[in-house]
Amino acid sequence: MPNTFVIGVDYGTDSVRSVIVDTADGTEIAAAVFEYPRWRDGLYCDPAASRFRQHPLDYIEGLETTVKSCLRQAGASVAAGVKAISVDTTGSSPVAVDRHGVPLALLPEFEQNPNAMFVLWKDHTSLKEAAEINAHATRYDINYLQYVGGIYSSEWYWAKLLHVLREDSAIRAACYSWVEHCDWVPFLLTGGQSADTMRRGVCSAGHKALWSAAYGGMPPNSFFTDLDPLLDGYRDRAFEQTYAADQAAGRLSAEWAARLGLDESVVVGIGAFDAHMGAVGGQIEPYHLSKVMGTSTCDMLVAPVTEVQDLLVRGICGQVPGSVIPGMMGMEAGQSAFGDAYAWFRKTITGYTGQLLRQSAQIDSVLAAALEKEMNDRFIVDISEKAAALSLTAQDELALDWLNGRRTPDADQELKAAITGLSLGTDAPRIFRAIAEATCFGARAIVDRFRDEGVPVKGLIGLGGVARKSPYIMQMMADVMQMPLRIHRSEQTCAAGAAMFAATAAGIYPNVEAAMDKMGQGFDMIYEPRPAESAYYAKRYQRYHHLGKYISSHQTKTN
Repeated sequence: MPNTFVIGVDYGTDSVRSVIVDTADGTEIAAAVFEYPRWRDGLYCDPAASRFRQHPLDYIEGLETTVKSCLRQAGASVAAGVKAISVDTTGSSPVAVDRHGVPLALLPEFEQNPNAMFVLWKDHTSLKEAAEINAHATRYDINYLQYVGGIYSSEWYWAKLLHVLREDSAIRAACYSWVEHCDWVPFLLTGGQSADTMRRGVCSAGHKALWSAAYGGMPPNSFFTDLDPLLDGYRDRAFEQTYAADQAAGRLSAEWAARLGLDESVVVGIGAFDAHMGAVGGQIEPYHLSKVMGTSTCDMLVAPVTEVQDLLVRGICGQVPGSVIPGMMGMEAGQSAFGDAYAWFRKTITGYTGQLLRQSAQIDSVLAAALEKEMNDRFIVDISEKAAALSLTAQDELALDWLNGRRTPDADQELKAAITGLSLGTDAPRIFRAIAEATCFGARAIVDRFRDEGVPVKGLIGLGGVARKSPYIMQMMADVMQMPLRIHRSEQTCAAGAAMFAATAAGIYPNVEAAMDKMGQGFDMIYEPRPAESAYYAKRYQRYHHLGKYISSHQTKTN
């Protein structure tokens, strides 16, 4: 029997990466990465206002470029053996579409309008709307927030839709439906022509859009119109039925088969969020927290539905049957800033220095650019080494990790970070250590919430770029958690997970568990907690909590 191959496509915050994988053993045959050019140049975004938008052309160009690059690398024989393609994306990252399912930013009249573009997960312009949803939900006998941790976030579907509708009358007039990125890409690849026929995944629907089989889908239209009449009809124009990611959305359209150089028989799987597919790519196990560590973290935990039963975990990002592994309860938590916290600090240090280099009369622009790149490339590695060499004392600087608000436990995107204990002896490595420590403490708070609510956490799995590239932070994580932390071998667990779902959707494997077993690459590093450091961090963790309570009680909120 000839070898069969699948393609996994992973849409991250800064880039899209595609891989071709051999379904027999998960071997990566080819890989390619495409940085979003408009996003890289900062177009359509306003960080000061927490507005982060991405143009659909970045996604389309990235999809075509990376898949074609992979096929060129792999050769014609591999291309002929490709049986399926599946995608994962960030989320909640929805967009306004017309009746045909076309994002409004692809129409000439809206091509430069940020409100017509995908509202990226980290966009927090809808703080007011999220607060209104939380207050509004208390008026109903049915708790429509019970399966999303009890708190609706400004990072999610309905808050973002209401904000855009209120802010932009032109978009309001043209918008027919509101669609998640992970649902739109399969619709694009299969040649969808009507937003009404778009297959929506249970992953995005259950964790972000208030969909639950327990109450027959989403809340009734009246729930939304009573909140704001502008939402009238959006519930009914969205979806009733949802699909797990092991199912097919359809097959490649003639147009996209020709554009990519694939056969029209190629199956296109239902889409899902990156962390959910990443957890599968990282071979998630029941009650083991799979931490996808990138710009933010998404922490996934699965458990048999029969064991979880009616247990509800407060303050997480949802629990949805089948959202990670069909047949199991999928639970999601996470931190709104993780790698972003380190990137912020790097930019704070090197960004202004780079500007001075570019303005220098002593060196030319080419050398200035080279020096700036070298600084950025070396910064995290170098400062991690210096931070690791510092002694640990009770007087060390202490920080909160809320640079982009708090996602879990108990979402509050208005919270701000803080650094305390500063003195004239404080330098960059000390501040970096405090930030790294804070991100680990934020991760510990998530584990504690699961345990406090009756869900055991039996182990930790580290996935993503930070997990593989930052041994200093990973060792600190193990010390803070007081648990071993296994690091998955694959550097592309999200794309690998998408490939596993593609193989299942195509019928190559009967279920996702079988695909994980055959295609998983295993683990190649483990960080064991160190007793002395764990004792030190246990005391610091209590101080982190005290600082968090003080800061959260004294910050001015917009509502």
